[in-house]
Amino acid sequence: MPIKELIDIISLWALPSIILLILTVAVIKKVSVYEAFIEGAKDGAKVSFNIIPYLVAIIVAISMLRASGAIDSVSVFCSGFLDIIHLPADVLPLAFVRSLSGSAALGVFSDIIANNDINSYTSKLAAIMMGSSETTFYVLTVYFGAVGIKKYRYALLTGLSADLIGIIMSIIIASVFFK
Repeated sequence: MPIKELIDIISLWALPSIILLILTVAVIKKVSVYEAFIEGAKDGAKVSFNIIPYLVAIIVAISMLRASGAIDSVSVFCSGFLDIIHLPADVLPLAFVRSLSGSAALGVFSDIIANNDINSYTSKLAAIMMGSSETTFYVLTVYFGAVGIKKYRYALLTGLSADLIGIIMSIIIASVFFK
């Protein structure tokens, strides 16, 4: 059997198998699956209500940055340096916004795709960057805030370091394969 067919079969049956395994273990351990699900849903609803202020704060901050033109101004100011490192000015807003919010990054990414050819270096670099970095501030404010973690200095440093490495590696990979 070719490897592609094997992967197709595994991906088709992976989720149903996991669900069946969970239900089987629950029956063996005599756990009421429905009641456990309802308890989890109640906890999920509580967390959802707790993170609303954090979500509003991050959305307002991102909207202010985009509306003020601050990100675009930095792109124009740094355009000479950006040419040296093979980073189109169109992609710089994505590099800034990606660590703040996934939805804002998706909006910037959509703008990049709309303004450039889908097969352009700029579009490919933006796509690699979207997959190579994380929404660090979003994760810290929403998830850490939801569980009450106040001291997240090292998590912030680690997340921003990972984002920077992801951006640098995106530029290198796109330059090697698509420039």
